[in-house]
Amino acid sequence: MTTSTVTYQGDLRTSAIHLQSNNTIITDAPVDNHGKGEAFSPTDLLATSLASCMLTIIGIKAADMAIDIAGTYAEVNKVMAADPRRVSEIHVVITFNKLLDEKTLKIFYNTAMNCPVAKSLHPDILQNLSFSQANRS
Repeated sequence: MTTSTVTYQGDLRTSAIHLQSNNTIITDAPVDNHGKGEAFSPTDLLATSLASCMLTIIGIKAADMAIDIAGTYAEVNKVMAADPRRVSEIHVVITFNKLLDEKTLKIFYNTAMNCPVAKSLHPDILQNLSFSQANRS
C-alpha cells in the first residue's frame, strides 16, 4: 500500500500527501541551499521525525506505566555537514510535563533510543538525546 505521494511544485518546493489521512506537508529547500526556507526542508523533516518518533514511543511506554505525559515536547537541532551535504547530527531535548524519577527517565531514554526512526538512521548520524523536566509539583 502506498504511504504518500510527493509532487514537485517548482521553485524547490514539494507537496506531500499522506494517503490514509489526506494530510499535506509542504517542503522548501533551505535558504542556505538555494531555497526560500518558507517551510520544513526535507532534512528538517528527517530530524523532526526522530523527535516525533521518540515522543510517540515514549507515549506508548508512559501509558503502559500509567504516566500522563501530555504537554511534553521536544526541541530539535539539526546539524549539516558538507562533502557530501548531509545531516551529521540531530540533537533532541525532550522536556517532560512533570518531574520524573531517575528510573523512569532511564526507561524513557532507552525507549526513545530504540524508536523505529532512531534505528533506521545511518549510524554515522550522531543522535544526541537529553531530557529536561518542567518545574511542576
